[in-house]
Amino acid sequence: MTRTYTFDTLEPATTPTFYFVGVTTGRSSIRTVFPLWAEALGLGEVELVGIDLPLHAPDAQYRTVVNFLKNDALSLGALVTTHKIDLYRAAHDLFDDIDPLAILMDEVSCLSKRDGRFRAHAKDPISSGYALDSFLPDGHFAAHDTDVVIFGAGGSAIAIDWYLSRPERGSDRPGRVIVTNRSLGRLETLTAVHENSQSGTALTTVTTPTSTDNDAVLADARPYSVVINATGLGKDAPGSPLSAAAIFPEHAVVWDLNYRGDLVFLDQARSAQDGRSLQVEDGWVYFIHGWTQVIAEVFNIAIPTSGPGFDNLSALAASTRS
Repeated sequence: MTRTYTFDTLEPATTPTFYFVGVTTGRSSIRTVFPLWAEALGLGEVELVGIDLPLHAPDAQYRTVVNFLKNDALSLGALVTTHKIDLYRAAHDLFDDIDPLAILMDEVSCLSKRDGRFRAHAKDPISSGYALDSFLPDGHFAAHDTDVVIFGAGGSAIAIDWYLSRPERGSDRPGRVIVTNRSLGRLETLTAVHENSQSGTALTTVTTPTSTDNDAVLADARPYSVVINATGLGKDAPGSPLSAAAIFPEHAVVWDLNYRGDLVFLDQARSAQDGRSLQVEDGWVYFIHGWTQVIAEVFNIAIPTSGPGFDNLSALAASTRS
């Protein structure tokens, strides 16, 4: 349970093994949560192993990892975080099957095997939706003509934009989705997915090299906006996308996708919570849905997304938090 590989230290599995591809996998709560879940779900003998790669690793490293997982007999599959877009772009030709959401999102968060075929899935649109539904008031956007502001344009931002902008939500969709990123490339990818989804929701993208640029975007957001840190700052790298001078819109729902790290963005929101009447959420429920969705796919089992079964898994996970 404590092993962590890099792309050049991978070794054939000697027991059934489930992997976590990230940046700092050794720090994740899943290290202590997974054994409890494995027992509760009856997964049998299985080991969780991390694979750490640097942010925006070279294509060759992603391909090495994917080829290893594909061809190693006892490697069952993996959850991919942080590297979802980069890994998919570097290695999409290595998959036998790619689900429609992965094709649409141009990313992969779950790798699995079924009937001898190696499969890629995008689970973020599903898991982010379950997480949002757990804390976002029903009919929030129908009641308030307001915005979604997302800092960071990676896979999670793409998934959240898709989920909240779907036509089947009817009037319960944001008036605008505003996404910022330090560089243009990820914004172009997000824009392409948004346009291919034909949601009809207005999308604005802004290149924001500095935190003060993000402050300016936030200052334009309307009351009751949903404000999201999807940058990884606060977890994979220190800091926040906002400066200390940032002002949150009144009555905003503020969501930090992180639940571990220095969590500066989360602290900023909590400091302003009373004065700006904010609802502040961390990434813990997203963590639970993200992992259970992938575990269900890799192990080909049904895991409930609500009710007593899900509550039991949540309680087991909560028991490991300090």
